[in-house]
Amino acid sequence: MRTRSTTALGPKLMNSLRLALTVSFFSLISSALAGPEPELKSGPSPTEDENKNSTEIFNYETLYTGSSDFKHYRGAFGDGDSLYNQFSYSHRFLVTGNWYFRLGVEYERFDFGGTDNGLPDHLQTIHALLAYEYIFKDHAGAGIEIDPGPYFQNDIRGDSIDVPWKVWVTFPLKKDKIFAVIGAGGAINSNPIAAPGGGLIWLFTDHLRLEGVFPKPALVYNPNDDWEFRIAGNLYYESFRTDDVITPARKLRVHNAIVQYSEDRVGLQATYSHFKPLDITLDVGCTFRREFDFFRAEASVKTEPAPYVRLALEAKF
Repeated sequence: MRTRSTTALGPKLMNSLRLALTVSFFSLISSALAGPEPELKSGPSPTEDENKNSTEIFNYETLYTGSSDFKHYRGAFGDGDSLYNQFSYSHRFLVTGNWYFRLGVEYERFDFGGTDNGLPDHLQTIHALLAYEYIFKDHAGAGIEIDPGPYFQNDIRGDSIDVPWKVWVTFPLKKDKIFAVIGAGGAINSNPIAAPGGGLIWLFTDHLRLEGVFPKPALVYNPNDDWEFRIAGNLYYESFRTDDVITPARKLRVHNAIVQYSEDRVGLQATYSHFKPLDITLDVGCTFRREFDFFRAEASVKTEPAPYVRLALEAKF
């Protein structure tokens, strides 16, 4: 998560630290990807069904965050809520062994309601999904992904094209128990343009595990094959090209500017998997912060916490 400093030196030091960590992570990831294929979990010989990797992947998600006040600016921005919708489809092409090339498309859209304060009333993107991944038991243990396409408010222009990317690798620290995930990600229009990520996966029992991997950490409990429960967080950041933004704040009156929109939330999540190949997920919780960060104009607007509810459907076969 980015932090802010009251001095000019602070951001430079933080960005230099992020860049140094990212370079280190790339070195580790490059050597890992060049070496033996990672094995996420060993044990008794799995059945054919357990070894099978899906080739068709559909995802749909809708999330509503309730109304809350904007911070600071003496109430000039009023209040606002948000509605998020996402749909994606991908196909995996087998390359060799457990390595796959994944090709797909994704559409995302945020709609914002509440006080008419000059901030964007919606943000959207339709982009390609291109990834080269090591798939073990239908999970990506290592890979690199780029999501090129326009990220825009209303008009698709050449300067709305961005290329978000991420790279990651998983390797065992303690056989069948603890795994480390090292990665990095970024985009041309993000701030900073690259940042590290990752964490630990700890298998406490066959039914309970910690997925302490950012930006989506979770404590996961699987009582049986049909149900999965999570205490889950999500740190969401994405940048978009806006049109005219004329707000009550003098510093925030810009045209054709980049806004980095972010949400930090945590909630309780339940997934029902009885109707194969469909997974149905419902979660509720709190969005602690929503932010419109016009970082090139050095101006941002944040909201107070608000409750959210989310429904997601995933089909893999």
